[in-house]
Amino acid sequence: MTAGFAPAKVNLTLHVTGRRADGYHLLDSVVAFADLGDRLTAAPGDGLTVTGPFAEGVPTDDTNLIRRALALADAPRAIALEKNLPHPGGIGGGSSDAAAALRLVGARPPVEALLALGADLPVCMTPRAARMRGIGDRVDPLSLPPLPAVLLHPGVAVPTGRVFAALGSADNPGHDGVPQDADRAALVAWLAAQRNDLEPPARVIAPAIAEALDALRATGAELARMSGSGATCFGLYPSRADADRAAARLARPGWWAAATTLA
Repeated sequence: MTAGFAPAKVNLTLHVTGRRADGYHLLDSVVAFADLGDRLTAAPGDGLTVTGPFAEGVPTDDTNLIRRALALADAPRAIALEKNLPHPGGIGGGSSDAAAALRLVGARPPVEALLALGADLPVCMTPRAARMRGIGDRVDPLSLPPLPAVLLHPGVAVPTGRVFAALGSADNPGHDGVPQDADRAALVAWLAAQRNDLEPPARVIAPAIAEALDALRATGAELARMSGSGATCFGLYPSRADADRAAARLARPGWWAAATTLA
């Protein structure tokens, strides 16, 4: 039996820069990974079992991304998934799970095959800070300082398709450049000047997102932003101790708040 870790993926920025003729949106996003996530074990056999605080609603049939990824790699395994991340959450839970399963079996399919599973699969295959562009096919590693943070999910589901459909413009500027080897303060200042183009439409669809962002700012977050298409939001803090205190203050029924370090 082998064990793997599927960390939460956080879009520190998410610029929607265009839309192809086939309907796929083009993105420019700085991504970091948390030190918390789902856990998997693989054993000989075939099948998927799911436990953990967010097991409810996770499919165990062939629609699950783990099952689809292992079928793609022609590497059946009996997978036990401990689901610790809320879903859907905009933090790449299913994609990170599938990527972790592929790592467990020593498979690395080509990018084109990974994209058939989802735009986040390529960046999740090597879970460390990166800039992802295009339809998720261009992934360039970044050197970022550790970022103490809180992840906050306000307990609402936001369908990704609805968020993209409500996007005002799909033709927005990308990043002029991403600072490499910047210190934490300089990086946070740069990030604050960027955006998540999916946040405004997601806030309209799910007003609880705006409430979560306000709550993060009220606990001293230097930057509060939504990740991905939501509904998980993140706040960046000066220290891990600050993040730990903020997570404790944010605890309330129906919300999930967790301190972490992004890198």
